[in-house]
Amino acid sequence: MSETPSFLRAWFVGTRIEIRSRQKRDTIDAVPEVVIDERGRLMASFRFGVVVFFGYTVVEENGRLGTLGDRVSGRFENPEIESLEVRLDPGENERVDEEGILLLNDLGTERLLVIASVLAKSVVLAHYEQCLAPILDRVEVLGEKLQKGHSGAERAQLLQEIGQSLLIQTRTVGRVEIAEKPDLVWDNPDLDRLYERLAAEYELRERDLALTRKLDLVSKTSELYLDLIHNRQSLRVEWYIVILILFEIALSLYQMFIAGGGAH
Repeated sequence: MSETPSFLRAWFVGTRIEIRSRQKRDTIDAVPEVVIDERGRLMASFRFGVVVFFGYTVVEENGRLGTLGDRVSGRFENPEIESLEVRLDPGENERVDEEGILLLNDLGTERLLVIASVLAKSVVLAHYEQCLAPILDRVEVLGEKLQKGHSGAERAQLLQEIGQSLLIQTRTVGRVEIAEKPDLVWDNPDLDRLYERLAAEYELRERDLALTRKLDLVSKTSELYLDLIHNRQSLRVEWYIVILILFEIALSLYQMFIAGGGAH
């Protein structure tokens, strides 16, 4: 008979969280700071801005997030939240059932941290997938303008699109390391299988690849459009120069043949 289910909940609260635990300071960003209270409840804070809870109510989680204070940089007004229901069921193979509940053989800390790692990466992907949607809409508009032969977009807006794309790439690739496994699974085949199963369930690699392709599209389209604007402006300057030269020639001819002839 399975036990009463519990929840792991991931909050993407900001772009960065300062990790105070000394032993974690020099490790990669994917290693969380873990706090386990006297009731066995878990709070895992990841440097890349995600906090994952196990065993807390939503109200309690909000209270715990408030204790982070200025440790959170770039705090979001409306944090992205993702949750997973887990149930202890020793008699079954570990899996996500048809109701979306994760069945586990045990609820040890290492297993919870593996799940927390997957959930943290998933909630970051969800956040940036939403952020990228309006940018892609604007890129589509650029494509339509190119098709019609127009190139009147503002350079500042295009530079902003490129900057946002680079920022998302830096945060997802450089900080979150979506495609990388957490260190604790490397020497534990059991935990490795759990991670791979959940990574496939949340389609981490596929979503990361899709996000990367979309970011590349935004960057390349914006850069192409900027080049067109630059070339158009350069051509306009060249025409100004040609006109000035022609004017100088005309003025010289006037002085030579008309003004000069009048002097005689």
